[in-house]
Amino acid sequence: MPANKNAMTRYKILDDLLSCRYHNYSLDDLTEEVNKRLAELYPDTNGVGRRTIEKDLFYLEYEGPFLVEIERYSTPGYNSEKQKSYNKRCLRYTSPSFSIFKKDLSDDEEYLLKEALSLLGQFEGLPNLDALEGLRLGLGVRRNERKIISLTKNPLENSNLLGELFTTISHRQVVELHYHKFSSPHTGLTVNIHPYLLKEYNRRWFLFAAAESDRKLLCFSLDRIDNVVPLPSHKFIDYDGEISEIFDDTLGVTINEESPVYNIVFWVSDISKDYVATKPIHDSQKNISGSEEEKLRKIYPTRSNGRFFSIDCKENYELIRELTSFGKELIVLTPVIIRKKIENRITEMVDNYKSLEMRT
Repeated sequence: MPANKNAMTRYKILDDLLSCRYHNYSLDDLTEEVNKRLAELYPDTNGVGRRTIEKDLFYLEYEGPFLVEIERYSTPGYNSEKQKSYNKRCLRYTSPSFSIFKKDLSDDEEYLLKEALSLLGQFEGLPNLDALEGLRLGLGVRRNERKIISLTKNPLENSNLLGELFTTISHRQVVELHYHKFSSPHTGLTVNIHPYLLKEYNRRWFLFAAAESDRKLLCFSLDRIDNVVPLPSHKFIDYDGEISEIFDDTLGVTINEESPVYNIVFWVSDISKDYVATKPIHDSQKNISGSEEEKLRKIYPTRSNGRFFSIDCKENYELIRELTSFGKELIVLTPVIIRKKIENRITEMVDNYKSLEMRT
């Protein structure tokens, strides 16, 4: 038995990796993953070598109390740097459901899980995940016929897509994505991606992922995705940073890397000020008050009523659309570049309506 303080931690990590059916791990892959997770748990660790992992596997199979069954198999591998396929020797538990650390739920844990499943079962907008239904049946959780919570639902043609993508993200799996553009619905496109995040915006779901070829961050509307094919032989690369932070200065889902972050100051009428205050346009929204408000009242004397707000956002389609959607109840004051874009959109709207008058 390897006599060091990290041995049991390595067994737990190896147990997770060997029971996974979403990745094909070679001995080198197992060594790399173990070192990666050890570094997260023990930042000062020096890591372990391939020989240590070989000894760990031998102990789990033949020497320790576990006597696990591990199968060796071959699968097509893929080197993304060389863009070359090869024959990859991999390891995993013979039984997909096996784990040396598996234990039964306590009464309290089972009760909490039943309550959570009962609540989730009442959400009309929740996608149908087979695993959720299996847990419900296994724990004897009955369906609640009386709806208590209702979510707005925008049905997808492929109702299982959200569940499939959720699974690929949670298991850090590279996929081959088949999709189409709205402008060319009959032209199929394909790209290998590393999926990171599912985001709901304005009653639609979007997938954020990095292209395997150049690591560029891409956004796909789920209603444009035709099929998802897992690529277990491809090595998943994590997003560099916290993916949700890209929305700290972005409204909606269009990522405009070329735009600076603007401090946008706008006035809202008495009719809409409470609505905007209680339903912020963006998470960065602030209510302007005190001396700063007094200064704005002097600069814009015609805005004697209402309330002033500010947000810090990059310019994109959703930002201009949202600010324009309030009509005369919201006026952007600064910066001029954002105000002009809204003015241009309003002018185009007026011209469109005037063109209708000319036809009648």
